[in-house]
Amino acid sequence: MGLSKLEQMEELQSLLAKEESYLLFKHSLTCPISQAAFEQFNQYLEENKEIKGYYLTVQESRPLSNYIEDHFSIKHESPQIFYLKNGSVKWHTSHQNITKDAIKKEVNLD
Repeated sequence: MGLSKLEQMEELQSLLAKEESYLLFKHSLTCPISQAAFEQFNQYLEENKEIKGYYLTVQESRPLSNYIEDHFSIKHESPQIFYLKNGSVKWHTSHQNITKDAIKKEVNLD
């Protein structure tokens, strides 16, 4: 289903209200670990087109990044990935733990 960029809190609030399940990635434009994790995230999405993926760049969308931390009460990391289902975080991890295989293991598409 592809990858879409989020920039505003309202976009995420709309997703939380409407989308059943999706992946959300917090990306840092200046971090090599984040770049590697983002590539893993993209590879997962390429192979699993039935799930939607969204991302934000923390440098460009700091208020949105802060909102995610506050809304879900999950300490900010970057890179960081969340699997959301029915408005709740079902799984999240960060840094080198973000791999295609880790995502595949946690996102059981039934």
